[in-house]
This record gives sequence, C-alpha cells and structure tokens, in this order.
Amino acid sequence: MKKLENKCMLITYADCMGDNLKDLKCALDRHFREAIGGIHVLPFFPSSGDRGFAPMDYHVVDSAFGGWDEIEALSKEYYLMADYMINHISAHSAYYQDFLAKKDASNYHDLFIRYKDFWENGEPTDEQIDQIYKRKPRAPYVDAQFADGTTEKVWCTFDEEQIDINVNSKTARDFITDNLRTLCGHGIALVRLDAFAYATKKAGTSCFFIEPDVWDLMHFCEDVVKDYGVTLLPEIHEHYTMQQKIEQAGYYVYDFALPMLLINALYYGQSRYLKHWLTICPRKQFTTLDTHDGIGVVDVKDLLPDDEIARTKEDIFQKGANVKKVYNTKAYNNLDIYQVNCTYYSALGDDDDAYLLARAVQFFAPGIPQVYYVGMLAGKNDLKLLEETKVGRNINRHYYSLEEIDEEVKRPVVQKLLDLMKFRNTHPAFDGEFILEESNDEELVILRKNGDDFARLHANFKTKEFSITHS
Repeated sequence: MKKLENKCMLITYADCMGDNLKDLKCALDRHFREAIGGIHVLPFFPSSGDRGFAPMDYHVVDSAFGGWDEIEALSKEYYLMADYMINHISAHSAYYQDFLAKKDASNYHDLFIRYKDFWENGEPTDEQIDQIYKRKPRAPYVDAQFADGTTEKVWCTFDEEQIDINVNSKTARDFITDNLRTLCGHGIALVRLDAFAYATKKAGTSCFFIEPDVWDLMHFCEDVVKDYGVTLLPEIHEHYTMQQKIEQAGYYVYDFALPMLLINALYYGQSRYLKHWLTICPRKQFTTLDTHDGIGVVDVKDLLPDDEIARTKEDIFQKGANVKKVYNTKAYNNLDIYQVNCTYYSALGDDDDAYLLARAVQFFAPGIPQVYYVGMLAGKNDLKLLEETKVGRNINRHYYSLEEIDEEVKRPVVQKLLDLMKFRNTHPAFDGEFILEESNDEELVILRKNGDDFARLHANFKTKEFSITHS
C-alpha cells in the first residue's frame, strides 16, 4: 500500500464518480492520476443511515460499491484514508441488536452508554443537560426497547441510527482494536477518527473533548495502528485552539477555518483575517475548502469578529449562486447551525476567477490539501437532488456518471484547477518552508521555499487575480 505523501488528497464517496469503486478507479486513471496523490473514500461499509456514517460492520465493504479487492487496488496507486466512527455504531448493527435481544446477558451489554450506569441517579439533572455539548435540544439519548419488554435510555449524540459507544469499557477497547486492525489490514494509510471529540464523556462536564480522557483514547488508538505505519486524523469542528492543542501533541489536524476565511477575503477584498490565521495555524494539518458536509461557521470563532462571521454567512445567501436559507431548515431535514450547505464553487457565485484564486491559496497554505470531488469538478449546487431528497446536505453531493465526468473535465476552470493540483504535487518547494511576505490588505503573497527551489503566489482579493512564479 502507499503511505501518506505531501500530495493533494481527493475526498469522494464510493458511488459519486461512477457507480462504484471500479468506476471510481476508472475515472481517476482516465483524468486525475497526476492531480491527486491520495483518496479519502468516505464510509464504504454497510450502513443504516447518514450517508454511510451509521456503519453496521467494518469487516466488509458494502457490496453495492465492491469489495476489499477494489479498496486494495486503489491503495497500490494512491494513499488511502478511511473513516472510523469512534463515537458510534449503527442501531441496526449486530452488536446493538444483540444487546436489545439479550440485555444484560449480551456480550455487548457494556459496549453502549446506559443512562442507569452513567448518571448518579440514572438521569441527568437539568444543569447537567445544559452543560452537555449536544446536537439536539434535549438530553442525548434514545429509548432502547428490549426483547423482554423493558425500556432503557442509552446515549445517542447524533441520529437515532447512531448509538454511542462506551469507549472506556474493555468490550469497547477490544471492539475498537478489532475494527482498526481490520482497516489497517486492507491497505489503509490514514484513519479518520470521526466525531472524535464526542467519544469521551463524564458526568458534570460538556462531554466533549474531555481531558485527560481524550488523550488516553488517542494514545490507545495510536498503539493499535502503530505497527502498521498508519496515521490517525481526529475529526473535530470547534474552536481553533483545539486544533492547535492536538497538533502540539504531535498529531495531524484539519484546517476547517480556511474555507470561511477565504470567502470573507474574496467577498470583501480584504486579507487581514486570513493572514492572521496563516501566521498562527497548525503546520501539521490537512487543509479543506469543501467536504461532504457544509461550509463550517463554528470553526472561525475568534478568527473573524462576530459581525464579520454574521455578514459573511448572510452574504453566502446573497452572493452565492442558488443557495437559500431555507436549505438549512427543518424543511430540508437540516437544523445544523454550525455550517452552511453549498458547494464552494457556488458559494463564490460560480465565479471561475474567484474559485481558482481560493484553490491557489489553499495549495500554498501550510498542510496537505484535500479537494472534495464536487470541488475538483467545480460543481454547482445540485438543486434537483436537493429537492428530490429534501436533504439539505445533498446540495453538495452530486452523483457524477463517468460520461458526465468526461464532459466536466473539458471546462477551462477544471483544466486550470487540475494543472494547479499537478503543480502542487510535483514542485519540491512545497516540501519546505512557508513564508508570508509583506503585502497590502487587498493582497496576499506567499513564498514556499525548499533550498534553491521556490514558488511564490501573489493574489489580489479585490481583482480576484493571481500569479505564480517559481524555480
């Protein structure tokens, strides 16, 4: 298998560039081999919900996508990242179903967080509920309906198909070990620990990124994968200081702040907030502009003033192409206040110049760039899929056929983007220093330098023009 390299990583579902993993490889071989070095294949396991993020079993690939042979074939040509949902497992998994059938006699009776065991009196107080960093306007639980007719509350942070794991139990530690080793044994170079900060819970706290428990869990996972040479990437959307803290401990992190900061710079022709972040952001990171979710808002708290966050978010609905507030409401099964659902290309008004400038900045920023498949094809908002499904996030989850990809890659904006990605993958300057040079508030100048090799980006956010000079 290929190990992690400092080359652009594609983020894609198994069935969104063609119908399955074989089609995906066909599309990559035909058009993108030089533009990408790695692939994050979003959850490809059998799942009961949330577009793969309610996994039922990590030992098999969903048969609709292919099998481990297809995953391993990709791993020979690209470094691969797979998701491990460390916080939860599907309500329809054999593990949870066994628990419902046998209750205390189940081998998995302590794999889940039972309210009767977690809270002092079996229930949280109103004060304890208020303290929890939660995704629902009430205590996070579902009612487990046991075969014997009894009912019991178990912890559920997200959707009712995603039952939280009691990561401190021995059963859970064995469960995590088995699942991580399964992934490592099939050519995976990186494991993304999805919803990582939610996995550590303690009564009377926020139950989010609880220290020192979170470090114990991270070290445990690290010990499991270290003999395989696998890299871990904890996925957390929160205040930027949390990412800094994780990097200081020696781990890779995500830069989820860059997308909103770049939109702010491009909307208003100003670079001061972006420059500040590039000065202080982690260096051991993966950069994003777009992902399978929306454009993060919570991630720029204190990096943009509150009024700048408010006007930037508001103006996405004004300056963006075909994006409306209603897509972030209950009418579209989406009440997530932490992000805006929109493709990045459409957030910039389907403007080729603005979009290419944003990608150029991303590729010159510290870290390894990730490019979402819709973004790699400069995709517009998919209103048809959105309306058919009434799922807000589907605005940015278009299904491309192989024939459609053949046509999309002919567009000048896509050709220019792929050229930028090839340049980022091959120029030695990007293995060296990151230097932010002096410039006025409308501009940004970045120098990447490695010995005698250099690449310099000069960007103007007012005119949306940029130039690259290099050795």
